[in-house]
Amino acid sequence: QVQLVESGGGLVQPGGSLRLSCAASGSIFSIYTMGWYRQAPGKQRELVATITNGGSTNYADSVKGRFTISRDNTKNTVYLHMNSLKPEDTAVYYCNADIIATYGVPKYNYWGQGTQVTVSS
Repeated sequence: QVQLVESGGGLVQPGGSLRLSCAASGSIFSIYTMGWYRQAPGKQRELVATITNGGSTNYADSVKGRFTISRDNTKNTVYLHMNSLKPEDTAVYYCNADIIATYGVPKYNYWGQGTQVTVSS
């Protein structure tokens, strides 16, 4: 069974930095696109950033120039480096990945449990 486990959330002051990590574990044959989404109270879940297994990245306009997504394929892990954090970045951040668990089985989309990021003075 595949699991995505996030870590690295917390409370940070405006202008500060955090690094989120998400490790995929379990029966994994191949991982394709990995990404981060976030959901603030009373709002819909939104895309933050994605990265393909080839390293191509995509960012929401609101985080371009401040956030960087990266991945370590040897560790099945995706990272989100967040700089110049603003109060409006406060949300639960969710890891997402397209994974083939076993050869011959269709690709499936998985979600992590989420990690809270709070930006406040």
